[in-house]
Amino acid sequence: MRDEARCATFDTPLGRCGIAWTNRGVAAIHLLGDRDGDARAWVRRFGEAEGEPPPPVREAMAAIVLHLERGDRDLSGIPLDWEGIPPFHRRVYEAARALPPGATTSYGALAARIGAPGAARAVGQALAANRFLLAVPCHRILAASGRLGGFSASGGLVTKLRLLALERDAAEAGPLAFDPEAAVAHLRRDPAMAALIDAAGPFRLRRRGARDVFDALAHSIVHQQISGRAAAAIYARLAASFPDGHLGLEPRRLLRACADTFRRAGLSGPKTEALRALARAAVEGALPSFDELRAMDDEVIVERLRGLRGIGRWTVEMLLMFRLGRPDVWPVDDLGVRKGYAIAHGLAQTPTPAELAALGERYRPYRSVAAWYFWRAVELGGRLRAA
Repeated sequence: MRDEARCATFDTPLGRCGIAWTNRGVAAIHLLGDRDGDARAWVRRFGEAEGEPPPPVREAMAAIVLHLERGDRDLSGIPLDWEGIPPFHRRVYEAARALPPGATTSYGALAARIGAPGAARAVGQALAANRFLLAVPCHRILAASGRLGGFSASGGLVTKLRLLALERDAAEAGPLAFDPEAAVAHLRRDPAMAALIDAAGPFRLRRRGARDVFDALAHSIVHQQISGRAAAAIYARLAASFPDGHLGLEPRRLLRACADTFRRAGLSGPKTEALRALARAAVEGALPSFDELRAMDDEVIVERLRGLRGIGRWTVEMLLMFRLGRPDVWPVDDLGVRKGYAIAHGLAQTPTPAELAALGERYRPYRSVAAWYFWRAVELGGRLRAA
């Protein structure tokens, strides 16, 4: 494989990804993270034979990027180069490829599926040698106890849980509570917003799933005042501490956890206490269900939940946008939304929350969509200004 393989690296929502190919198909896929040294070392494994990907490989790269953004792409059709793969390993890999996004199984169940009951350890060894990450979704195979097991990509178990959570969200996602096309057409009346929409592309926000309201609010608490990528890693480390953590956080398990569990995940003392307080509220029955929330107006939900420890207006607004799919949420305290507004409108100063509240009136009744695009403006940064 080494003499004839070519390889390339490309950006994904989970960092750099490496892909190698031969004339027989894709020979290897690996998540490399954000460290340049890791990417260079991976390339060197193939003799530094970088090349221009042919169309089938470019299609595979595009599908991987979309999957790591949305969690709903079927990558089982990526053509693979099976040269050098032992027959038992190939049987394991092909059985793993049959698992759709959002599904999981155990090592023992996968062994039984290929007609080798009792060979769970051998299945684990085969998956540990998997060189086709994502195309052969070994992250969907768990220990019988519900623990995550191993994972060889950059980030290890944290990356495995993030992949599982992404796919779970996609599988459980429901429709938004409004028509996205009508919302975008309404926003285009503002010339600056129209330019941003053209630069950022189609509106891609989807209503995410969650184990329950507790899990959704816990997720938002972890995300308070830090970057989305850092928060995702912290949440994943915390969830990975528990059996079935890929399904979300469970309040009773959280209450039984020791302080070191939170500290190792990277949570601050105040966030740990906020999560514990939220768990107690859930156990005591103080949290409404999603069905109850769907029958409430936005402001009623804000007032119902913001009195809980660690739950402020922004946290409830994230619940309204991402879990309930509400159309007219305007998170003026979110620095990213304020910065994005300034970038899109060419302002030298970022508007204050009070100023943004007034500026957002033009976007009613679709301020959630406007906020989503202003987050994209921050990602585009100078590229949007240059355009």
